[in-house]
Amino acid sequence: MIKRKLWGLLYILIVLGTLAAAEWGCRTVSVMVEAAPLKRGNCIIIDAGHGGEDGGATSCRGILESTYNLEISLRLNDLFHLLGYDTRMIRTTDTSIYTKGETIAQKKISDLKERVRIVNKTENALLLSIHQNNFTDSRYSGAQVFYAGTEGSAQLAKLLQERLVSTLNPGSNRKCKKSDGVYLMEHIDCTGVLIECGFLSNAEEEAKLSCSTYQKKLCCVIAATVSQYLSNT
Repeated sequence: MIKRKLWGLLYILIVLGTLAAAEWGCRTVSVMVEAAPLKRGNCIIIDAGHGGEDGGATSCRGILESTYNLEISLRLNDLFHLLGYDTRMIRTTDTSIYTKGETIAQKKISDLKERVRIVNKTENALLLSIHQNNFTDSRYSGAQVFYAGTEGSAQLAKLLQERLVSTLNPGSNRKCKKSDGVYLMEHIDCTGVLIECGFLSNAEEEAKLSCSTYQKKLCCVIAATVSQYLSNT
C-alpha cells in the first residue's frame, strides 16, 4: 500500500481548517506528522474513563472526572470520523456499562470486565482510554501517557507524550510509563494507551481542561499523533 507523506504543518492546517468550518476554533498545532494510508483497517476504540455511579476524581471546582473524560472523548471521536477512521466509543453518555453486581464494588468490576470484552472482541482495535489525573499536592500539572504491555503500546505512548509536551505542556519533564495495576490495560490484547490529560487538582490546569478550545487542541494533537503512528505500522 502506497503511503502519502505530508509535512505536519500542512496536515494540521487541513485538519484545523475542517474544524474551523465546523466552529471548532482551534489554533494551529505545529506537530510533524505523517498522514495515514487512504485505506485504514484499524478501529479506534475511545474509552471515556469512569461514568455513572463511578465519577472518578473530583476537580477543584467540584466537577467529576467522568464529565471531562466524556467531553474530550466525544470531541476526539468526531475528529477521528472527520479524518476517515472507524471508531467505537465504550460510552457516549454519563453511564456505567456494568452488566451485573449489587454493590458499587461489584458493579465497578463488572464495568471494567465489560470494557475489556468490548476491546478484545473488536478486530484490529487500538485503544485510547481518556482520564484525568488528581493529587493531594496542587502544584503538579501536565498530561501523562501510560501504556499496556501489548505490541506497539510503548511506541505509541512515547510519541503521544512527546507531542503533548511539545504542544500543550512546554517545559514539562513528564515521561510515558507502563501502566501498573490498571485492570483495563493489563487485560487488553491490542495496542492501547491511557491518557491522563491533566491534573484536576491544579486549578490553572482544570481551567484549561474545562475550556472547549483547549479540549479541541488536545484532541487535534492526539488524533494527529495516532495517525502518524498508524502510518508507520
